[in-house]
Amino acid sequence: MNAPYAPQIPRLDAACRAVRDRVDVVPEVALVLGSGLGAFADSFERKVAIDYAEIPTMPRSNVEGHAGKLVFGDVAGIHAVAMQGRVHLYEGHSPNDVVFGVRLMLRLGASTLFITNAAGGVADGLAPGDLMLIKDHLNLTGQSCLTGPNESELGVRFPDMSVAYDPSLRRIAGEAATDLGIELRHGTYAGLLGPAYETPSEVRMLGRLGADAIGMSTVLEVLAARHMGARVLGISCITNLAAGITGEKLSHHEVTETATRSRLRFSELLSATIATMAKEGRLAG
Repeated sequence: MNAPYAPQIPRLDAACRAVRDRVDVVPEVALVLGSGLGAFADSFERKVAIDYAEIPTMPRSNVEGHAGKLVFGDVAGIHAVAMQGRVHLYEGHSPNDVVFGVRLMLRLGASTLFITNAAGGVADGLAPGDLMLIKDHLNLTGQSCLTGPNESELGVRFPDMSVAYDPSLRRIAGEAATDLGIELRHGTYAGLLGPAYETPSEVRMLGRLGADAIGMSTVLEVLAARHMGARVLGISCITNLAAGITGEKLSHHEVTETATRSRLRFSELLSATIATMAKEGRLAG
């Protein structure tokens, strides 16, 4: 039997109060930094980092490559807040726990979300180290963070997901990549439950369904962000090719190693994209 639904507003308000006791800056942009990608937040100017353990009701991850800190600071003169690490369904967390950090950052004031992840490549031509701009996703987790009574203070009962990833933000990111000489792929991300990697047959099925890359995060966070009216830009770091493509065994160590090697290009792209968004007035939506 499913546990009774617990309202999220009281949890979020408690967390917001604790954070605002430490930081009085209102962020304009929020970021979720996936496996091996958290170092971007270490480059923030005027950085303030808060351990998840110091934030009431904030779920914590025990997965390698997820530091577990909420980091505030400036990027290209823009106030930002970033999650260094996320929690996952496969750890036993509920969908509402999985999206709690995203909801918290948006409730603190951010209106634009950068969502990042490490992903396995499915589409022809993808290689480890590639960066892929997410144009759409497949939620194949079988779960939703919107199940249960709708809290109208967060969003509408039936949010529109026809344009989950903002086209104008994708354009800006694409132009920033070109200016930096970074090859940026475009594709659809499939979010699965995990934690086991997919079988070769499952990978072939996912390719036929339209997936270009696959992972174990992101889709519920994007759903929560769109429910709250935020604009979303998603970027996958392709850290390995999915099962059956190369014949090699897959490991989480390979995922974090490849993401770490890609972090310079990744950081340059994020910084340039945020700077251009601010210049064009795109952060406010």
